[in-house]
Amino acid sequence: MRNFLFLILFSVQIFGQTQLSEKLSNKTFSAKVIGIMDGDTMEILYNNVPTKIRLAHIDCPEKRGKQPFGNNAKIALSDLCFGRIVIVKGEKYDRYKRLIAVVINDKKQNVNQEMIKQGMAWHFTKYSKDPVYAKLEIEARKNGVGLWQDKNPVAPWLWREKKKK
Repeated sequence: MRNFLFLILFSVQIFGQTQLSEKLSNKTFSAKVIGIMDGDTMEILYNNVPTKIRLAHIDCPEKRGKQPFGNNAKIALSDLCFGRIVIVKGEKYDRYKRLIAVVINDKKQNVNQEMIKQGMAWHFTKYSKDPVYAKLEIEARKNGVGLWQDKNPVAPWLWREKKKK
């Protein structure tokens, strides 16, 4: 009986998450940030359902592969929004079922843009053509902030490619 109840509760939770996931594409809503995975991925709690968010327009150094500034990027994202109520502007879902989104914190800061301003992210031009992000990256490079202090910073997509080989 206990296993049966667990199965039912588990099924309801999965079904609820699937329904919620479909509803968050192209939606703007408030949620609490309950986890920071790395510099460009967080977990929010919306309607009592945890949902992973991948920040749109940016790519941060890898924490898992111990890329330089990977842990710094995670800390920077945490400082910007962990434990706070944020506005999430959902776009679509990626292949890992994370909601791609722009996040605005309680100080009205665009978190995605702040990560680039602080030199903790690259403009992810493979998926974003937004000129604001391109300009912010140029400024951060010019000012030598964050990862741009490194003599030879390696873009995360190149770092991941190298690690695969």
